Amino acid sequence: MSSWAEIEAAEPDFAKKVRGVFDAHKHKTMATLRRDGSPRISGIEMEFSNREVFVGMMPASVKFGDLQRDARVAFHSASEDPPADDPASWTGDAKIAGRAIEVPEKEFKKFRIDITEVVLIRVGRPADHLVVESWHPGRGLIRRERR
Repeated sequence: MSSWAEIEAAEPDFAKKVRGVFDAHKHKTMATLRRDGSPRISGIEMEFSNREVFVGMMPASVKFGDLQRDARVAFHSASEDPPADDPASWTGDAKIAGRAIEVPEKEFKKFRIDITEVVLIRVGRPADHLVVESWHPGRGLIRRERR
């Protein structure tokens, strides 16, 4: 698992694009696992601070209970449609997956994310394909095109 600082150091341009997509909107989507193993989707705010990724939540929330049972978590940026007149100018969708590690706080529950995967999907140029860039610890950045 990795910190955001490690991704920034290894792939600064990729990290900047991913962070830009996440920072474009206040609210993101978070996926956790329910007690029965099925997925739960929740709204969340995410913070990039001190070269780490953090989320916070109320201690009695169901998503907090999910993370106490199973720390695996995934986040998806807010998404907009690609511009019809220039789809390749779309900044894309971004995803971060990993494990939520609780950080001591008094008022609420805060988690630092140990990252296992970062993905950026955007429209290529020319706009006849998608560009999928993914980063994983130990493998680094991989770029794929999908038609």
